[in-house]
Amino acid sequence: MKLFSRSARPTLQSVIGRGHLTVALAAVSMASVSLTLLGMLALRVYADHNLHLIARSISYTVEAAVVFDDKQAATEALALIAATEEVADAQVFDATGQLVARWQRPENGLFSHLEMQVARSFLEKPITLAIVHQDRTVGSLLLVGHGGSLLRFLLSGLAGIVLCTALSAWVALYLARRQLQGITGPLRNLAHVAHAARSERTFDRRVPKARIVELDNLGNDFNALLDEMETWQNHLQSENESLAHQASHDSLTGLPNRAFFEGRLIRALRNASKHDERVAVLFLDSDRFKGINDRFGHAAGDAVLVAVANRVRAQLREEDLVARLGGDEFAVLLAPLHQIEDAERIADKIIASMALPVQLPGNAAVMTSLSVGIAVYPDHGATPSALIDAADAAMYHAKRLSRGGQHTAGSEHSAAHVQTRS
Repeated sequence: MKLFSRSARPTLQSVIGRGHLTVALAAVSMASVSLTLLGMLALRVYADHNLHLIARSISYTVEAAVVFDDKQAATEALALIAATEEVADAQVFDATGQLVARWQRPENGLFSHLEMQVARSFLEKPITLAIVHQDRTVGSLLLVGHGGSLLRFLLSGLAGIVLCTALSAWVALYLARRQLQGITGPLRNLAHVAHAARSERTFDRRVPKARIVELDNLGNDFNALLDEMETWQNHLQSENESLAHQASHDSLTGLPNRAFFEGRLIRALRNASKHDERVAVLFLDSDRFKGINDRFGHAAGDAVLVAVANRVRAQLREEDLVARLGGDEFAVLLAPLHQIEDAERIADKIIASMALPVQLPGNAAVMTSLSVGIAVYPDHGATPSALIDAADAAMYHAKRLSRGGQHTAGSEHSAAHVQTRS
């Protein structure tokens, strides 16, 4: 099977241009040929009529010379008239058919030969005319026409055809280009917008107005289609963003979830390893959440979780991250961490933020507190799971100390720093 490349396919401009040129050349050629044939027909009639007039004029001129059988006078009279007219050969005979005088146009080259060929092809047969004197035939005249005028007409007609064809071709190309600008311009604009929409997914571009009604309607319909596609794309983007947010965030507090937190922690550890920095993970757990949830109901528990999320988020730096891991457990990522004391200071601020009561639905208020465990990279773990487990263990250690009446536990040699406030 033969395959054709895209470059081998003709463009609309070339197709219409060739069509205009073909029509123009065909029209000019037909008109030129028709005019030439009509002109030759008219010239042939005129040449035949003129040849008859010349024959009558010669007949009157040589009449006396034929009557008196004066061959010299007949030859001079014949040459005087035939040399100035379209005559190739003229012969005068007496009543017995004897040649009295003859004149022939000299042939001097190819041009004269062509003139004779044209005369033989287009003119009628030689003219024979009787020479009459006092109602008595005294001789006859044989006259052959010359094709000089016909040849000049043919050559001028051919030159006119060539000139008209060239002029018509130029005019046709000029008009075709002007017409093509009104056709291919809007189509080219539509193609550019369609290409941008297909390859770049940009649906905000529009096809400009066109002068031709059909092309303008096509552009308007295409713009309407782009409007619908743009609306649909925005809707899909909004839904995708919403789904992506729901997949990575907690629906109640709006905080990132465990998967999002662990992904950020992985990147933070990678960056810390590259730049020899520290990273801290804080594990937070509510101390009285189960009692509040059991006593006041799930709505009160949700209010406590939202309040804890907002208060913790308010104590962090812009580059820090807080996430809800599940239930009443939260985690904070501090990256980069310049000093371990910075993590302890932020933990103290978080614990202090719980000093105010939490308003519950129905104008009730409760007090809550947090137990916080701190794990630092690379001191307490080099992987996300190791750091989270270390912070979780430190948090439970702090919770036990809290129940025992202590507020602070841990030392430089412990697995993690622990902060708690009841």
